Amino acid sequence: MTCQQARGFVASRGAAVLGTGGMTYDRFVRDRRYCEATEITSNAFVPTRDNPQCQIGYRCLEPSQDWFGEDS
Repeated sequence: MTCQQARGFVASRGAAVLGTGGMTYDRFVRDRRYCEATEITSNAFVPTRDNPQCQIGYRCLEPSQDWFGEDS
């Protein structure tokens, strides 16, 4: 896929699980609405046919406790 095709794929579905190389997969989302209530988003970059660092969308991540100002 090209970068534009990969971005469009995630954007049109809201969330998608895609292969990231070999037997590795990851879930990518269009925006935070596709994450759990306690999760935040982080930019997701993947290699595509025409761009080695295509921003395909985001990954959902559970923040560490100190994200909310609490001690670990």
